[in-house]
Amino acid sequence: MASDSTGLHCLAITGPTASGKTELALALAREFPLEIISMDSAMVYRGMDIGTAKPDRAIRAEVRHHLIDILDPEESYSAGRFVADTTRLIEEIASRGRLALIVGGTMLYLKTLRDGIAPLPERDSEVRAAIDARAETQGWPALHAELAKVDPDAARRIEPTDRQRIQRALEVHAITGRSLTVLQQETVTPELVVESLALMPGDRARLVRTIEERFGAMVERGLIDEVRRLRERPGLSADSTSMRAVGYRQTWAYLDGRWDWPETARRAIVATRQLAKRQLTWLRSDARTAQFDAHDPALLKNLGQRVRRHLDSA
Repeated sequence: MASDSTGLHCLAITGPTASGKTELALALAREFPLEIISMDSAMVYRGMDIGTAKPDRAIRAEVRHHLIDILDPEESYSAGRFVADTTRLIEEIASRGRLALIVGGTMLYLKTLRDGIAPLPERDSEVRAAIDARAETQGWPALHAELAKVDPDAARRIEPTDRQRIQRALEVHAITGRSLTVLQQETVTPELVVESLALMPGDRARLVRTIEERFGAMVERGLIDEVRRLRERPGLSADSTSMRAVGYRQTWAYLDGRWDWPETARRAIVATRQLAKRQLTWLRSDARTAQFDAHDPALLKNLGQRVRRHLDSA
């Protein structure tokens, strides 16, 4: 598949968690010459298999997948790195005469892939530790006031209690000597044509049942033991980026003794439902993503026609 004057083409399938994205993508890949690029911020991590509903090795042997198991859970992955990795992969896949099918529910990654990414530095653990140490003694509102001096626009956008965003803005300034706001104005847009399609569950009650059933299945498959093994890694903590993933965060707290298991399961399911709600809200406001009923019997046929058009135009 070759690029045209507007850039390389790819197809993205997104939707809320538990909407059937993975199953649909596999069905399409079994019918057409596709390779799947994961658009999931947790599947990148090795050792996080059950709680991410990661395709197993047999499936990945049958259908080629990318951006799965590429990092240890102590490491961090960013939207910027996703764009760089995905742009490279789309070109490689096209050179093999195949179509890249991007699949997942990390909406920030989709937005960044379409709209571009600012030239921000990678996270620096030493700089972050220094910022955290100052916050420990001075408090985050004081660091927010510091941010207002070096990046007033960012300070206006960020609440004084938003620890993560204050930390990132100060980190960027410490590393580059330039403000986050200025760097964001230098956004670089990938030369890609991304057709995005969303699976939208018309029956919310059915989605809730699926979320509950899927979490129960994860527990039966060994989610608690998976998190227990992860806790043994010396460089991993509850504050690690990977452990903020829904299901992992709650199970880690359970193993810390914060809640009993029924309360843990309830919290994990509620958090998953809240994630799905945020994803649906984002998708409803995204006019560039075509929406399809996730439970439409003709869904595979309809999306297959989209895939065929991309392949025929190559």
